[in-house]
Amino acid sequence: MVIAIDGPSGVGKSTVARAVADALGIPYLDTGAYYRLATLVALRHGVADHPPGILAALDEVVVDFADGQLLLDGDDVSFQLRSPEVTASVSRVAADPAVRTAVVDMQRRWVADHGGRAVVEGRDIGTVVFPEAPVKVFLTADAETRARRRSGDTEAAGKTLQTLITEMAARDAADSSRQVSPLRPADDALTIDTSSLTVAEVVGRILDAVGTI
Repeated sequence: MVIAIDGPSGVGKSTVARAVADALGIPYLDTGAYYRLATLVALRHGVADHPPGILAALDEVVVDFADGQLLLDGDDVSFQLRSPEVTASVSRVAADPAVRTAVVDMQRRWVADHGGRAVVEGRDIGTVVFPEAPVKVFLTADAETRARRRSGDTEAAGKTLQTLITEMAARDAADSSRQVSPLRPADDALTIDTSSLTVAEVVGRILDAVGTI
């Protein structure tokens, strides 16, 4: 069983997804980390604006996601994935259809390798990666709440709330307007505004949805 949790940055996807996975005793996958990984690899090879080069570079690396860490050729690169350089380029890299197809294949293989049971979070899980998931959730939150949550992240160091709001709005626009796999809730997704909810309350609503299937 796959539980798909989608939404923009700062809505609590990762925290909620990990908590749901822990409650159910099944693996958790952060698919956004894979796009950041593709971006990191592209930047290291100097091919961020050359999709064929990105695909060739990805073919040369071994990627795994374990215990919340993204491993590149066996090395934990979780910290590097949150660098300003990666953050600034990830939407551009992730918008390419061929790159998205390659990354989605990696994500599906990971879930298959883990018995087909996982809580998977990202931006297009319920619409593209696992459209047949029995439970689909789309998390939202108001702009200021999202910015405050993001302010504690490594890549947000030294930035004002207004700067973070502006940057997230730009990322939302890019993700929502791309032709391939745009950010949007699945038609049958449970939408939850997390602005005034605790993590436990959000997790509880999702577990209630799981209990109905």
